[in-house]
Amino acid sequence: MNMKTVFVAGHRGMVGAALVRHLKSRDNVIIITRTRTELDLTCQSAVSEFFSQNEIDEVYLAAAKVGGIHANNSYPAEFIYENLMIEANIINAAHANDVQKLLFLGSSCIYPKLANQPMTEEALLTGKLEATNEPYAIAKIAGIKLCESYNRQYGRDYRSVMPTNLYGPNDNFHPENSHVIPALLRRFHEAAQRGDAEVVAWGSGTPMREFLHVDDMAAASVHVMELDKSVYEANTESMLSHINVGTGEDCTIRELVETVAEVTGFKGKIVWDTTKPDGTPRKLMDVSRLHSMGWKHTYNLKDGLKHAFDWFLANQKSFRS
Repeated sequence: MNMKTVFVAGHRGMVGAALVRHLKSRDNVIIITRTRTELDLTCQSAVSEFFSQNEIDEVYLAAAKVGGIHANNSYPAEFIYENLMIEANIINAAHANDVQKLLFLGSSCIYPKLANQPMTEEALLTGKLEATNEPYAIAKIAGIKLCESYNRQYGRDYRSVMPTNLYGPNDNFHPENSHVIPALLRRFHEAAQRGDAEVVAWGSGTPMREFLHVDDMAAASVHVMELDKSVYEANTESMLSHINVGTGEDCTIRELVETVAEVTGFKGKIVWDTTKPDGTPRKLMDVSRLHSMGWKHTYNLKDGLKHAFDWFLANQKSFRS
């Protein structure tokens, strides 16, 4: 059996941790990780030295500075600078040390704010981005183009996957800074524990969103990475390196909230505050290319939410704030 050494950058994040869990099930994989204190990925010399000292066969680039709308609005300089540095340092060091295979993990925010639904890979760079997270999105687009450029100039096999909204173990359950699913799971759980008569949800509940369990994201990432190059290239444009990853299915926010209430055991009333904004009516990924490559998600929304909630209950003492 041919063993391969795989560097998972960002292994403590939600996606990176899921990748490590998935790769650990393989008998032929040696996983290399580094914490932020052990290796500053924004430091070019440190990253170059790390790659030169370790014989790495593959890289999963899941490291990134991430946050919600408030964080993106408050720290745009950090979001564009740190993400640009991380991806540039890792991709270039991988190339310089003859690492032929790399997978870059991006975000669905790379697509224009008013992109046609469902969003196809070809929608990239066809319109204006959402203003609140434009610096982050531009950094992720740059990562895609770095992969494409090294493929084009040096014949590398650097691929990119663009996930939809993710949730699951190791998510951020902070009451103010978390995304919609962890925020709802925590809020409805605490309301159930207190015996609250009602929980207020924002908006009308009509916008539609797509959600993917992070373990499915990890499985899809490994699937895309391990595809034969000829199969991968046959399902992408000439030099287009990125593939959408999602379920290809969406639900209304109302359906999401009602399912969260069921999973958390909340028995009270859900009140919709229609004075609050709804946001974009729909955000859905076109995943036909991924399906044509032989991969489909396994978690339905209810089962995925229950799995995420069980993880929250087992770990909530570590994030009581």
